[in-house]
Amino acid sequence: MHKGICLGLVPGSSVEEKYANAAKLGFASVEPATLRTADEREQHRECAEKNGVAVSSIMNSDHWGSPLSDPDPDVRKKSLDGIAQSIESAAVLGADTVLVVPAVVNAEVSYEDAWERSYASLQEILPLAKEKGVCLAVENVWNKFLLSPIEFADYVDGFDDEFLAAYFDVGNIVAYGIPQQWIRTLGKRLKKIHIKGFDGGTHAWVQLLAGSIDWAAVMSALREVGYDDAITAELRGEGDDQMAGIAQISADMDEIFAME
Repeated sequence: MHKGICLGLVPGSSVEEKYANAAKLGFASVEPATLRTADEREQHRECAEKNGVAVSSIMNSDHWGSPLSDPDPDVRKKSLDGIAQSIESAAVLGADTVLVVPAVVNAEVSYEDAWERSYASLQEILPLAKEKGVCLAVENVWNKFLLSPIEFADYVDGFDDEFLAAYFDVGNIVAYGIPQQWIRTLGKRLKKIHIKGFDGGTHAWVQLLAGSIDWAAVMSALREVGYDDAITAELRGEGDDQMAGIAQISADMDEIFAME
């Protein structure tokens, strides 16, 4: 396992400065958002190579504003176009994963509709992902969808394809689940991991070591299922000094990684 961070959270006034600071702060990999143009992708590729930082995954940018579960086919098409851009970004930057929020359940979209539409949409884009050698990893977020580890596993298993996997966010699950239990259920389906701090008692985002997450249990579960890939921080540091804040996140991750 190695430390990663969402690139957008790294201080820096330019793309190159962000990659340089990620390396300086001790992160082996980064996760950028969708890159729209060939020039952007090449710039990121060069900055990553120059600073010795891997790009572990791409965070798709269009799945919230244009969900794969939307009743309008044009909206779903826009979402698929965004995923295609993310897949191309991953292919150019050497990332093996694109993070995808599969659906959003709301007053207009039922759970059943979210399941069926998102499943069909992902099946439509999956051949492109496979052609490019990029895995689509669906993440657990506060979208009122995939609300149990068994259901999450069933959703992934329904594709029966190594290029469709799970992206598990430890912090997101604390509001309604036990992270280490979900990790054990998802097991080999896990492709990537996000972490951030969360306090279940106050229902609030906090720094990594300040909340109610049992990090020793989380790390034990990850080792138990054989996970050995990026653990990517998705939180901002405390205080006005952004570099110091992210440096503390890096130090907190070192402490978490050392837990037995």
